[in-house]
Amino acid sequence: MREDIAHVWVPILADTYALYLKTQNYHWHVTGQSFIALHMLFETQYNQLAGAVDDIAERIRMLGHHVPATFTDFQRLKTIADAKEDVNAEQMLTDLVHDHSHILKNLEQAIQLAQNAHDEASVNLLTERITAHEKIRWMLSASCD
Repeated sequence: MREDIAHVWVPILADTYALYLKTQNYHWHVTGQSFIALHMLFETQYNQLAGAVDDIAERIRMLGHHVPATFTDFQRLKTIADAKEDVNAEQMLTDLVHDHSHILKNLEQAIQLAQNAHDEASVNLLTERITAHEKIRWMLSASCD
């Protein structure tokens, strides 16, 4: 069962890393009237995602599984699309809302498996990640014009 849970975490790790990179990309490239607010919001969010990447990787290791840790691994495992080029702030927000919703679906599926396996440490981390992604999604949605 621990192996099954570790395997569920792996694509979540890859997607979290992909979302971290995308959010950082949008932080660097956002323009427009909302520049300052979105630049700061994206920075806060990619810093939170960086911490989440570490927490998830450590959980995978605690479950006794190897952590994929190369761009090649993440490219193969992720389901989050890369950042789009030449998009406006509104499109960035919409794109990120979609990605957080996507990760939330995967987290909600993973928590069922962790609960069934009585893996309370994974349940706790999954609950934290669900809460964080719901809050980020809400903040991004509220920032849309």
